[in-house]
Amino acid sequence: MLSIAGGFTSSETTLLLLSIGLMLGMGRALGELAKRVGMPALLGEIVAGILLGPGLLGRLLPGLHAELFPRSGGVFLAQQSLVLLAITLYLLVAGMEVNLRTVWRQGRAALWVGGLGLVVPFGLGFVPGWLAPDWVGGNPEQSRLVLALFLGTALSISALPVIVRTLIDLRLYKSDLGMLIVAAAILNDLLGWIIFAGVIGLMSSASGAVDAPSVESIAAGTLAFSALMLMPLRLLLRRLVPWVQDHGRWPGAVMSLAFIGALLSAAATEWIGIHAVFGAFLFGVALGDSSSLREETRATMERFISVFFAPLFFVSIGLRVDFVAHFDGLLTLVLIVLATLGKVGGCLAGSRLGGLNLRESLAVAAGMNARGAMEIILGSLALAAGLIGERLFVALVVLALVTSLASGPAIARILRPAKQRPKLLGYSGAGLFLAELRAREAESAIGELAAVIAREKHLPEGPLRQGFLERERALSTGLPNGIAVPHLRWDELPAPVIALGISRRGIDFNTSDGLPVHLVVLILTPTANRESQLAILGEIASTFPDRAALAGLDGVHEWEQLVGWYEERLAARNGA
Repeated sequence: MLSIAGGFTSSETTLLLLSIGLMLGMGRALGELAKRVGMPALLGEIVAGILLGPGLLGRLLPGLHAELFPRSGGVFLAQQSLVLLAITLYLLVAGMEVNLRTVWRQGRAALWVGGLGLVVPFGLGFVPGWLAPDWVGGNPEQSRLVLALFLGTALSISALPVIVRTLIDLRLYKSDLGMLIVAAAILNDLLGWIIFAGVIGLMSSASGAVDAPSVESIAAGTLAFSALMLMPLRLLLRRLVPWVQDHGRWPGAVMSLAFIGALLSAAATEWIGIHAVFGAFLFGVALGDSSSLREETRATMERFISVFFAPLFFVSIGLRVDFVAHFDGLLTLVLIVLATLGKVGGCLAGSRLGGLNLRESLAVAAGMNARGAMEIILGSLALAAGLIGERLFVALVVLALVTSLASGPAIARILRPAKQRPKLLGYSGAGLFLAELRAREAESAIGELAAVIAREKHLPEGPLRQGFLERERALSTGLPNGIAVPHLRWDELPAPVIALGISRRGIDFNTSDGLPVHLVVLILTPTANRESQLAILGEIASTFPDRAALAGLDGVHEWEQLVGWYEERLAARNGA
């Protein structure tokens, strides 16, 4: 046999490439099928792993399964190395979803929701892990305290990428309510991952290995690394990212910076004594905080990783365990009930303490209950470390899938709009319409339209403009269909007010598709009526689902023409 790369034989190379091709092909095919029927792609990818794993292929063709997916040897190590790379880069992208400015802007409400949404389910998970470690499926050789801490963390974690995707699908991501859910999930995930890093450290310290670091050194290293990432490195990247974007080829230069930084950070946390993925996650947080990082760059990285690396990781979940043999219905049901009661109860209480009404609080709680990939990643790391058995791991995977699938429909049902909803232009008028925006960039366009609202409604122009700009800097309101929807809530406003402006040349609103915005809709709603903002954003998103919906906008030069054009858009939407 030929020796490839100084180590693999030709047959081993063949098996490795064939196994990776099967994993990727099955994962992508079933992932796309899952999305077509309204399910998350990771569900299809995990099912692909189950079909290729010991649950099906291992039963039908055990010899072939053992050849393709061995438990030891060079092919096994190569597969595991690729899976480690996949999970590391996936956590990088997950970290980039974290926007620390969003947390600061939401303030007290985000702290209450994120805090109680972590503490309450953590307590409900800690108790069975401490009182009944054997029943829940812990490893008897591991510390009861470590298991209890892990189970508490697993039940309290949220899945920020799943939450963001759910809000985008429901057209709530750009709303203030959506930002609150995201801010609380950010806080929840940051605290949860720090706790889990400590759990991994406790396991490493208790392993008895000669080179295992002490608990004290792991704790000190974790805190020092977190402080370094979230303060000086974050500030450094704010300066470095625009320089790289200006002097390097897009998007390769920024992607190279992201991948190199993630791998080096992952190596640092592995050396400290906690898992490598924690370093990649924190580097993603630091990188994603840069206001200069283009939304299009984020979207490109997310697509690249979701096409190749994410399917490999989630398929490997099904390959690792026999889901049929290790499924425990009672344990799974108990964990789902505990996790849901804890998350919904904690977030509901936090939302009420943060000043939200009951309907909004229920929507926030339903959104925060999604676990998704984060739960699965925690479980897979704990299984690989020998902390939990396969029975508990399968239960956690099912818990993650059930809560993720239930989150979106629950939010949609809670926030179902009234049957009679005012039309968008009912909040505007001829005096609030600019047929030709002079602005060439986003902040100037917002200033132009804010001045129009201030003049027509006798509001203070300076504070109004500043409020809109602060909101825009926290999260771009540009949509990938040629529309931007800057919005703000204002005290003592009797009814919503909307100003509209058309840009013939287009304005850069930092959209995820990188294309210019031609219609700017500036939305001012009463602070006491949050639901009006959700209704307006929902109407815009459904009326303009793609760039084709802007056809004919160039011919609009007067208010009456805008009204006729918009009525045509509504008719096209209702006809569809």
